Amino acid sequence: MKKDIHPEYREVVFQDTTSDFKFITRSTMTSSETITMEDGKTYPVIKVEVSSQSHPFYTGKNVLLDTAGRVEKFMNRYKKK
Repeated sequence: MKKDIHPEYREVVFQDTTSDFKFITRSTMTSSETITMEDGKTYPVIKVEVSSQSHPFYTGKNVLLDTAGRVEKFMNRYKKK
């Protein structure tokens, strides 16, 4: 394999912003934000809006996520005049 062409594959923390659920996994994603976990190590944080802790399929709850007013923008754009 060629050297120095692949992105760095390292441990990162994905944080669900709706349920504040955090989990450590490996990824090539990068972030300028960091967090210190229970193990005492500092990891980059990738914030996500939906994870298995907040997704309606996995939780059995029907939750409406309105991110940045997308529903309102859609309704305003396509409402009858």
